[in-house]
Amino acid sequence: MSAPEAASANAETGVVASPRRALATVVAIVFVDLLGFGVIIPILPYYVRSFGVSDVYIGLLAAAYSLMQFVFAPLLGRLSDERGRRPVLMLSVAGNAVAWTLFGLGAEFESLFGVVGGVGVLFAARMVAGAMGGNVATAQAYIADVTPRERRAGALGLIGAAFGLGLVFGPALGGVFASDPVVAAARGVLPGFVPATRFSLPSFAAAGLSVCAFAATWAFLPEPSRHREPGERGGVLAGLLAAARSPNLRPYVATFLLASVAFSGVQVVFVPFAADYFGYDEAATALLLTYIGAIGVLNQAVVIGRLARRYGEAVLAVAGALGLVVALAALPFTPTLGPLLFPAVGPDWLTPALLALLCDLAVLSVANGLLNVSLSTLVSAAAPAGEQGVAFGVTQSAGSLGRTVGPPLMAALYVLAYWPPFVVGAVLTVGVAGLLAALARGTVKG
Repeated sequence: MSAPEAASANAETGVVASPRRALATVVAIVFVDLLGFGVIIPILPYYVRSFGVSDVYIGLLAAAYSLMQFVFAPLLGRLSDERGRRPVLMLSVAGNAVAWTLFGLGAEFESLFGVVGGVGVLFAARMVAGAMGGNVATAQAYIADVTPRERRAGALGLIGAAFGLGLVFGPALGGVFASDPVVAAARGVLPGFVPATRFSLPSFAAAGLSVCAFAATWAFLPEPSRHREPGERGGVLAGLLAAARSPNLRPYVATFLLASVAFSGVQVVFVPFAADYFGYDEAATALLLTYIGAIGVLNQAVVIGRLARRYGEAVLAVAGALGLVVALAALPFTPTLGPLLFPAVGPDWLTPALLALLCDLAVLSVANGLLNVSLSTLVSAAAPAGEQGVAFGVTQSAGSLGRTVGPPLMAALYVLAYWPPFVVGAVLTVGVAGLLAALARGTVKG
């Protein structure tokens, strides 16, 4: 089948010929794109330090990404409603390819224009990547277009699983491209004008993966049917204000914001906590993150869809929020709770404190998956058919705003003491659980 034929839907019905294949294709595209994102994770802090600047710039780069995602996610969502899911996905992955290529050239710009030029290119790259980061919302809207309502939670769970797999395997792949043997081999193969360093090669690999995602979107992804309603044009603030005025979407925007502040902040301080209170180095912490990611993938790919069909998304969302409250509140105290809860049995490396930490992280991973997937499904159900992209874009922007506020806030709290970020995160998640429980009661009351 030719690319134009594969990319076209049935002209009379406007429905994709094979929804399952379309679903598998969009999940694969998200996985490849997020794999490229994950490749950069292990090198970014060291890359920033190579310019001789403060670690503060690591946080500022993260904030630049989230802010641009906050601004552009609803715009891409609206564009996907008006112009189509497929072209927006192609635009976003092509933009990511440009961003990662620029990111890999940071040292070259430093040699030409000094530290300001090098760091400036890193910020430009991260801002472009953030602007293109709304592709996940577009992928969610695509799934809402091609999936029946009763199976939508399981299908959206596959997006979460693809996201998690990308973040599990991406960092490992980044470590391979940054290794000395691979760098040495690349220098012997690549032309002299292509920089081959432990920072540039992972960046170029991420760009290559985005090019692969672009090619797969063009060749294999059909445009789904959707209700093309013009709606009002406006920027991100207009979209958020419109969502705030919508009784259906307003509570979900609030829950996305609170949950993102809590969880993203805890993510930032977890690594220093593991180093300071468990004595783990980078390799040991990476294993913990892989463990969290693997549980999350299994949960979102297999478990959530079945639970949603039995209990409903509203119940799962509340259960996920309550599970996060427990996991976040207990996390900083696992070194103390371990000896109280578990006897000192098993191999020497499996200490009671580590066993308590592993149990807590398992609850955290499962609960976070339940909350995120259920929230996405509830947003899809609350939005009109012609505004799925806008709804997902606005909620993703709320999440991006939370990811801009949460990390610096929680990092400042961690400087004061090790436990406040986790406890504050748990308190914020209590608010999420309360909002979702009120919504569930309202739904039951009709």
